[in-house]
Amino acid sequence: MIQTIGILGGGQLGRMMCMAAKSMGYTVVVLDPEANCPAGQVADEIIIENYDNINACQLLYNICDVVTYEFENIPLQTAFFFENKLPQTSRLLQITQDRILEKQIIQSFGLKTAPYCVILESNDMLLFAKRFYNSPNKIFIKTVRGGYDGKGQFVIENIDEFDNFLNNVYQTNYSYVIEDAVDFTHELSVIVCRNINGEKKVFPVTENIHRNQVLYKSIAPARIDESLSNQIESLALKFAEDLKLVGTLSIELFLCGNEIIVNELAPRPHNSGHYTLNACLTSQFEQHVRAICALPLGDVNQIMPCVMLNVFGEDMHFLNRTKISKHKLYLYGKSESRLGRKMGHINILDNNIESCLQIADKIL
Repeated sequence: MIQTIGILGGGQLGRMMCMAAKSMGYTVVVLDPEANCPAGQVADEIIIENYDNINACQLLYNICDVVTYEFENIPLQTAFFFENKLPQTSRLLQITQDRILEKQIIQSFGLKTAPYCVILESNDMLLFAKRFYNSPNKIFIKTVRGGYDGKGQFVIENIDEFDNFLNNVYQTNYSYVIEDAVDFTHELSVIVCRNINGEKKVFPVTENIHRNQVLYKSIAPARIDESLSNQIESLALKFAEDLKLVGTLSIELFLCGNEIIVNELAPRPHNSGHYTLNACLTSQFEQHVRAICALPLGDVNQIMPCVMLNVFGEDMHFLNRTKISKHKLYLYGKSESRLGRKMGHINILDNNIESCLQIADKIL
């Protein structure tokens, strides 16, 4: 019987995962290099060490009945070490840590990605540069590994910006993916969970608004036709089955008219799913714990419209708790407030999405 859950990573996703697990009676141990990390503040125990420290990994392995991860940049060797106690397995980490492999997997399922090219060496970049100078268009340059929340991503809109990237940013020892900008009508995401027994549940599709390649606001349910929502939910269930998912998979998408383009995958709970904490009968965090602990999955029905608003470091000065009213504030316990750093979020609940959006515009 599972009694103790280990979490690799101590960020805010781990914090909310930990709180869900503890509310269900589990003991939680976190491995993170930062002593006062968000998850460590609420866990039963924290092992303060780097993820590749073999002694720390062995200690966590000995303590815990099951292990999970809260972000996808865990070293693969660490995932291999925990394989026997890692229901999610290392395969999804391998896929989502490599943008090239991720796109190949997506396309192998018969789904579209944005047009892209791969830069493995400097000669590849020189060949691309010749094409770009002849016909410049908006592109996204992304490192193949290690990027998240806008990090490792560069928006290029003209030749001057491309020259600046080549001269000041480009590193020949890095591999890159260069994507054409997609003319989308909606930016969306969907979260699907599957447990060890193969039971699957998918949360309502969410509409997302980004600033500087970082999620700013999520609207649930998404303002799209029901037929498109059903199509996206079916796509998510197929992903979960084909990948033999155990745990949570978040799928980021572009909607171009009626065409669906898959952008990225994340093998864990997702920022755009924070609305589920208050707007759904089961949150994405509880569902993740249920999935990895071989429990039946919970009901994912949404009971109220919701807009999730991220609170960044620059927002903390303007955060007025008296304006929160019936809405739900979550702060992550991060000690340092920085520009662009996610410090928390607010779930704004009301009778309809339009009202939620109006409140969101006034709350910070």
